[in-house]
Amino acid sequence: IVRQHERDLMNHHLHKVTGKSVHFYPETIVSNQQNKPENIVIGEQTHVRGTLLIFKYGGKITIGNHCYVGDGSRIWSGDAVTIGNHVLIAHNVNIIDTQAHELHAEERNKRYVDLIENGPWEQKGNIVSKPIVIHDKAWISFNAIILKGVTIGEGAIVAAGSVVTKDVAPYTMVAGNPAKFIKNVS
Repeated sequence: IVRQHERDLMNHHLHKVTGKSVHFYPETIVSNQQNKPENIVIGEQTHVRGTLLIFKYGGKITIGNHCYVGDGSRIWSGDAVTIGNHVLIAHNVNIIDTQAHELHAEERNKRYVDLIENGPWEQKGNIVSKPIVIHDKAWISFNAIILKGVTIGEGAIVAAGSVVTKDVAPYTMVAGNPAKFIKNVS
């Protein structure tokens, strides 16, 4: 459980605000396991209600100007998540550029015990991470999941509940699990 003063420290000292009037809310959580403020960059007039997390072994989150990250949304990075300007991310969206654990069961179990006993890892090990890029004016609707290595084109819409495993072309709408092209949008 994070106490309010700890949350205030996380929110105000472990990220870099590049613009004016960045808005954090009581439910906002910023977890910078690297303690490098330059690895979480937020542009002006952006509102963050969700969680931003960069892993100790790597990661960077960059969010542009005039963006919104909804309540319950998670942006987790072990590589890089880059979000353009005027991007709307609804509530309960997961944007995660890493699989977060190893695929081999014995290795995963050993590393999990190490995580519990010793804290976050400084070495990535066999965890696979690939950058995510979300271009300007995109809209990610409720409960969508954006997985590692995906690029969302300018003005694209990801429909509610979609699981995006492949790139989304600019000014298109995708939906489903896995997300598929639905139509062009203006």
